[in-house]
Amino acid sequence: MDGVTLVAGLMMLAGLVGIVVPLLPGLLLIWAAVLVWALEGQTPTGWVIFVIASALTAAGILLKYVVPGRRMAKAGVTTISTLAGVALGIVGFFVIPVLGALVGFVLGVYLAERVRLGAHGAAWPSTKHALTAIALSTGIELVTGLAVATTWLAGVTVTA
Repeated sequence: MDGVTLVAGLMMLAGLVGIVVPLLPGLLLIWAAVLVWALEGQTPTGWVIFVIASALTAAGILLKYVVPGRRMAKAGVTTISTLAGVALGIVGFFVIPVLGALVGFVLGVYLAERVRLGAHGAAWPSTKHALTAIALSTGIELVTGLAVATTWLAGVTVTA
């Protein structure tokens, strides 16, 4: 195993950790690791693996937002509440290290639904849907990251 392959593998490991502990842009780091590996190898197999990894990454990024968003909308969480969650998630990212974006998103949805519906009991189900959406989004991103890493491992095995 050469040094670039080792570095790419470590980048992927860091990316997978970054998906679960939102400290790094996990999926993009995993994709970048495949790019570094393909650029170093300059083989047709490496570029095929990179194209597959790029398609998987693009699909994963799209799905991680679309699927939870549709589920929240289907559950009755309004677009305004979702946008409030996103806004407070951005603020939370800077205020509370590591988990601030998640806390801010859930708090934003809760507060918007509380204002809209007027009571804690009515706002809480929407908040639970927001928590479920976060878990689903993380799951989609993790599965995508593992799929990209597995594809890369297949490429490493073939080109070794």
